[in-house]
Amino acid sequence: MGIADRYRKEYDNVARVCAQCGRDPSEVTLIAVSKTVDLNGVKEAFDAGARNFGENRPDQIVQKQQAYPSAQWHFIGNVQSRRISDIVRTSCLIHSVYQEHHLPKIEAAAARIDKIQDILLEVNVSGEESKHGAAPDDLPQLLKVAAQCPHIRVCGLMTMAPQGDATVARSCFHALAQLRDTVANTKELCASNIQLSGLSMGMSEDWQYAIEEGATMVRIGRAIFSDDFN
Repeated sequence: MGIADRYRKEYDNVARVCAQCGRDPSEVTLIAVSKTVDLNGVKEAFDAGARNFGENRPDQIVQKQQAYPSAQWHFIGNVQSRRISDIVRTSCLIHSVYQEHHLPKIEAAAARIDKIQDILLEVNVSGEESKHGAAPDDLPQLLKVAAQCPHIRVCGLMTMAPQGDATVARSCFHALAQLRDTVANTKELCASNIQLSGLSMGMSEDWQYAIEEGATMVRIGRAIFSDDFN
C-alpha cells in the first residue's frame, strides 16, 4: 500500500471514528505530518486529497510550502527565535507556542507582513520532562501576553501524550479538553483574539482516543508516510 492509499485509508478511518462517537467528520482536520518525506511523498498525499500538512523544521516547511502553496501548512515543531520569520511566512497555524518570549517575536514577524498569525498554545499535560509545552498553571499568563498582540490569534491548545499506554493518552486528551473549557470560561482571560475552539491532539498511535475526547485536529504521520507502521 502506497502513500496515497494510506492517506485515503486514514481519512476514512477518521470519518468512521467521528461517526462512532456522534461527531461530524467535518469537525476534525486530518493533518498529514510529512516531515519524513520529500516533495514526491507530499505529491502522492496531495494527489490523494490531502490539503493539510504538518512540518517540524523551518527549512522543510519553507521548501514544501513554496512547492504546494495551495495546501495548508502547519508548523508543529519546536519554535526557534531565529526562524520565527520563516515560520510565520509559511504557516497557516503554529501548533507549538509555549514560551512567553516568543509571542512578541511572532507578533512582530506577523506585523511586518500584515498577517494575523493563528497559533495554538502547547501544554505539557502529562508533565513528562521529555515533552515540550507550558505547564497548565502557566497558561493564563501566556494568554494575557497573547491578548496584547493584535497580529496573533490564539485558536486553541495542543498537547502530546506519552506513547504506549492508551489509558494514559486518553487521560491527557481529556485533561487538555477540560483545561481548554476552564480557561475559555474565565472572564479575565477573554479577549477578541483569544478563540479557544481548537484542540490539536492525537498522532498515529492514539488519534482515535483524541477524537473521542474532543480533538479538532489530529496529526498523523507514520500511518500515512511509513511502510512499516502497524
